[in-house]
Amino acid sequence: MSDHDETRRRFVRDSLVVGAALGGVLQSGAAWSQSRPMSDPHPALERPLTRIAFGSCAKQSKDQPIWDTVLASRPDLFVFLGDNIYGDTRDMGELRAKYAQLAAKPGFQKLRATTPIVAIWDDHDYGEDDAGADYPMKEQSRQIFLDFWQEHAASPRRSRNGIYASYLFGPEDRRVQVIMPDLRFNRTPIARQDLGGQSYKEWEQAKRKAGGEVPGPYARLPDHEATMLGEQQWRWLEQQFDVPAQLRIFASSLQVLADFPGWEAWINYARDHQRLIELIRRKRAGGVIFISGDTHYAELTRLDVNVPYPFWELTSSGLTEVWPVNVPNANRVGEQLREPNFGLIEIDWSAAPVGVTLKALDLNGVARIEQRLSLDKLQARS
Repeated sequence: MSDHDETRRRFVRDSLVVGAALGGVLQSGAAWSQSRPMSDPHPALERPLTRIAFGSCAKQSKDQPIWDTVLASRPDLFVFLGDNIYGDTRDMGELRAKYAQLAAKPGFQKLRATTPIVAIWDDHDYGEDDAGADYPMKEQSRQIFLDFWQEHAASPRRSRNGIYASYLFGPEDRRVQVIMPDLRFNRTPIARQDLGGQSYKEWEQAKRKAGGEVPGPYARLPDHEATMLGEQQWRWLEQQFDVPAQLRIFASSLQVLADFPGWEAWINYARDHQRLIELIRRKRAGGVIFISGDTHYAELTRLDVNVPYPFWELTSSGLTEVWPVNVPNANRVGEQLREPNFGLIEIDWSAAPVGVTLKALDLNGVARIEQRLSLDKLQARS
């Protein structure tokens, strides 16, 4: 066993002990806030992160060979971005049974035993396809989700209005912040496109036959009251960009920068989308990189207009699920990857300037999408 593997195993083992002890820390709040200001309690990885793997869209009823490839990449942390199972039910017994199917996967068991994990949900593990605040089982689903991901009993994620969370990893001079918004618990209804009287299936078939890109059925919402986050979560998010960190991973279950794919995305909620960009600009928050899931394909997206510095987003989806159709995204860089995949962020702290490489890897561990960034370029312009 290598020193790296032994360190990871020791961290996972110690995390269970620290997690059990955090309840007492939370009751007073003081001990944790002094070392982890404004972030949620989590056993801290004090050594610098150099490899962060992430993924989404893992159907529990399917084989999941991709875990062997993920483990071979030796990540310091794995981020689940949602649709971690396909629950799609109001029967909480059925939801628990589907989580149990994931828990029984040998590759997932190895990941859980060797690698720290953080997780957020999307619609299918929240409970229903494209569901929002009106999903009637959201409180029960929340507790099942947090139980499965071994969130401690005193976690604020169990009582706040959503499971959003933010964690800090590494020493002060090489600190990585992982911000995970909840895009389901408070989401107001989404707007639909006018399909000219056709069902979506008929409209999609006509688009495919014509050989063009196939956008989804959803439209932009210019309504100022429309939101995915809700005001309490927005106030929490404002605080997160005050936390000192060299690199900030904004881990969103839905795409942030894609230019109107027609499916669920930040761009459908126009005010939320602009509010997020303005928040980063106003806080002069440097080092923000976006990762996302949901789409059933991987792609790289860049936004360089009306932003404080070029924004980059790597979408990785799915761990098992594949969508074979071209979807529009004017901000896409390169081609989509429509095969099972996972994402990987590699951080070279020894480089001057610090280098960050975004990759989407296939089942064979081959980087099919790759982009190297310099951390000094991800800073607010004067």
